[in-house]
Amino acid sequence: MFETTVRNDVLRLARPETRWLSSGWNGGFSDANAAYNVSVPEGFQRTDLDAYIDERRTEAGFDRSGPTLLTGVDLRHARGARYGSVEVVVTAGISNPAALPMTPSEETKSRGNTWDVESDVGTVNVILGTTHALDDGSLTTLLSVAVEAKTATLLAETGFPGTTTDAVIAACDPNGETETFAGSGTQIGAAARACVRDAVRASLRSRYANRELPSSVEDAEYGVTTEVQSETFQL
Repeated sequence: MFETTVRNDVLRLARPETRWLSSGWNGGFSDANAAYNVSVPEGFQRTDLDAYIDERRTEAGFDRSGPTLLTGVDLRHARGARYGSVEVVVTAGISNPAALPMTPSEETKSRGNTWDVESDVGTVNVILGTTHALDDGSLTTLLSVAVEAKTATLLAETGFPGTTTDAVIAACDPNGETETFAGSGTQIGAAARACVRDAVRASLRSRYANRELPSSVEDAEYGVTTEVQSETFQL
């Protein structure tokens, strides 16, 4: 589905006339011929992200604009998976875990700022697409299915539901065969769940082949534990 190219630490996933939905920087719905996953250097502190993304894309020789995710994970750890009409590409790092304990205490505890330290920042970025046509509601459902699969996989593999900077891009082909639904019970949803699971696991195993996964937020370089407890009410 995607034509993938990596140059100068920029991963381009090209596909003509594609509809995208991004939860990342400057996200939302867009129509473009490509999407990107950009590996940022250690000590990354830029805040003018639109200009930075344009610079990196230009330096890599990519002239097509499109939705873009940023990661501290080296792109040699990117992994993909395909099944049926779905393809997924993932970079996974857990340097900045975001824990959500089921027995919270008092407050949200943070360990550092993920973009303001000279360290090898993590992030789990997922880019997935289907060759089917989906309306905006079903494309949103597909994105939520990918997030659910990423969370389930990370919990099983690391004990954390995610990191402080995770992002997902979901895509479809507006000119493909139309599908009305894309939830977990559909063929598209099932394919997405399997591909996200397998690509996340493969990327984690690559990145952590010679390093230890953090066992807790306290053991990580930085991250967050949400300890606040809300007030529930009956309707």
